[in-house]
Amino acid sequence: MVPPAASDAGRAPQDTQEPVNPGQTNGSEQQIDSLRPGKKAPQKGKPNTINRDQEKIKAGEIPKDEKLSGKELKEKAKAEKAAKRAREKQGRHGQPVAEIQEGKQASKGVVKDPMLADSATPAAKSQHRRRSSASATGQKSLPLRPAVSEASSQPAEPKKEDKKVALLEHLYGHPRRTTIAGAAKDIHPSVLSLGLQLSSYEICGSNARSVALLLVLKQVIASYTTPIGTSLPRHLTTHLSSQIDYLVSCRPLSVSQGNAIRWLKVIISAIDINTPEHQAKNELCLAIDNFIRERITVADQVIAANAAERIKDGDVIMTYGKSSIIEKTLAEAYHQGKTFKVIVVDSRPLFEGKNIAKALAELGIEVQYSLIHGLSYVIKSATKAMLGVHAVMSNGRLYSRIGTAMVAMTAKDARLPVIVCCESIKFTDRVALDSFVHNEVAPPDELIMPNDSESENGEATLGTWKEVPNLQLLNLMYDVTPAEYVDVIVTEYGNLPPSSVPGVWRLSTNS
Repeated sequence: MVPPAASDAGRAPQDTQEPVNPGQTNGSEQQIDSLRPGKKAPQKGKPNTINRDQEKIKAGEIPKDEKLSGKELKEKAKAEKAAKRAREKQGRHGQPVAEIQEGKQASKGVVKDPMLADSATPAAKSQHRRRSSASATGQKSLPLRPAVSEASSQPAEPKKEDKKVALLEHLYGHPRRTTIAGAAKDIHPSVLSLGLQLSSYEICGSNARSVALLLVLKQVIASYTTPIGTSLPRHLTTHLSSQIDYLVSCRPLSVSQGNAIRWLKVIISAIDINTPEHQAKNELCLAIDNFIRERITVADQVIAANAAERIKDGDVIMTYGKSSIIEKTLAEAYHQGKTFKVIVVDSRPLFEGKNIAKALAELGIEVQYSLIHGLSYVIKSATKAMLGVHAVMSNGRLYSRIGTAMVAMTAKDARLPVIVCCESIKFTDRVALDSFVHNEVAPPDELIMPNDSESENGEATLGTWKEVPNLQLLNLMYDVTPAEYVDVIVTEYGNLPPSSVPGVWRLSTNS
């Protein structure tokens, strides 16, 4: 034990004159005890609340009869720490520190200071009421149920009926762009014009759309300038992608358009970065011209010559819709001096067959025009069926204008040879088993005829189909024809069975 005189040597004079209670342990003895084995030293930087209270008792600031025991001093120190934490949280919770402390003390049922013993109970009661009212408006409060009068005064609006076919909802994308409003500033003017022509069917047909796309991209490349710090092979592909995205918003790309775009990007990536810009652009424009001439123009001439050999004098050729390659084939056979008749089967809403029927009639070919609902009647006089397609899948199935499958099936049932004319640019490595997984959905309003309005007796017609409940209009663009309905596919590589499509596609892609 250290003598009391030695422990009070460093204190103020008033502390040395105060008698020490034998039962009370002073601060110096606690410091010595803290240095003994098994004792923890007080942490530096933190005030020792117990020592201060004992000094206050010795100094006479706190009466001796109200002195606190060691346990009460520890609890008081904990209370000061809790008050410090509460002050830090005051800004977040918006509740006064005194209320937080009183609430904690009341909830635990512990009175930290004997002098506050009388006020602890009412504080806890008032805090309970305050917390009840605060919880009603606090951040974690439950949402209040609206009053019955407010809910009844505002009737719920009727839910608008969804006019999309649920089975084919995955085919519905963004509505087609019909104006140039909202187009990006970097879109070329020729691309803007082409987008409007595609969306309005002014340019229709797989070959026509592909040629128009390549010619427009040629103009974009001719007016392109490589930004500083980049190279043409790297930046031009990104610049063309924004132009293509605009065209896709007007109408989805065809299979032949997709093949042409992939070919062009491969050609661009193969350009040496050290090649001068004007030379690289000239090479690209020349490559586009060669692609159009070899893969479309010359290919059509070869196919038309081969397919015309299958037409004999006195044949009645049945075709569906409008196909540029079928029109060239029939014109080639007519120029060879063959005499034959053509039956053009057509359907809504585009009525493309009217154009080919008019063109063939102007040449001097006898033409019979019929809609698809008269197919079973006109097919009785036909001897061959010649069809054009939008694309040929890797499994030999035809992806063409909707109604083609019906014509091919009817012709096969009538034991007529089904001849398909198609360029290799329309071949794809994709596989299609039906027309539901992948297809193009056109606006349903295209099915409405100009004279579709309310009838004389006031009954609703297709003109008001959006107001008719439980009525949806579906305007699919294409269907899938099974390969067993096709006898031969005439391409620039020769006459092929549907099973040879994958090999020809690989050959045309590598060439």
